[in-house]
Amino acid sequence: MLDKGLVQIYTGEGKGKTTAALGLAVRAAGRNNKVLFYQFLKPECFETGERLALEAHTLHIHVRCAGQNWDMQRSFRDSQVMEQTRGEIHQALTEIAEFAARRQYDLIVLDEIVFCISKGLAKFKDVKKIIDSRNPAVEIVMTGRGASAELIDKADLVTEMKLIKHPFDRGISARKGIEY
Repeated sequence: MLDKGLVQIYTGEGKGKTTAALGLAVRAAGRNNKVLFYQFLKPECFETGERLALEAHTLHIHVRCAGQNWDMQRSFRDSQVMEQTRGEIHQALTEIAEFAARRQYDLIVLDEIVFCISKGLAKFKDVKKIIDSRNPAVEIVMTGRGASAELIDKADLVTEMKLIKHPFDRGISARKGIEY
């Protein structure tokens, strides 16, 4: 269990933000910390490799999702889905703030929340509330592209993943087990 929790952000255009957060979650669980890995915009119907692995093992990592009707290709053009997703994310962040204040988990990963804030799907004030009202021993990790200066200001550690080269640029699609 941690004595002092910090706030970390993994952001940038490069690949590896969720993977880095997942590695930290596994490390924390290996030391008997209770972990909440909350995935935003990755609905349960979209089976991610990390979720399948975590659910198949007895690590102390609880996985949850918000954005049940989200589709990265179409949802930004559907105002009804956008509004529903905003509501789901707000509700999830409200619940997470309570978990953080009560120290229900030692580590809370908010996967893709940075992207959600940058696209107006989540409110900075909801995330700020989690950070400011959390038990001092709770570690918060946030991932996603587009971290604002305001969000970076709230963090103790910020890592930017820089895109140098990616197979998507050559038309290679996301691959099961590697990208998701």
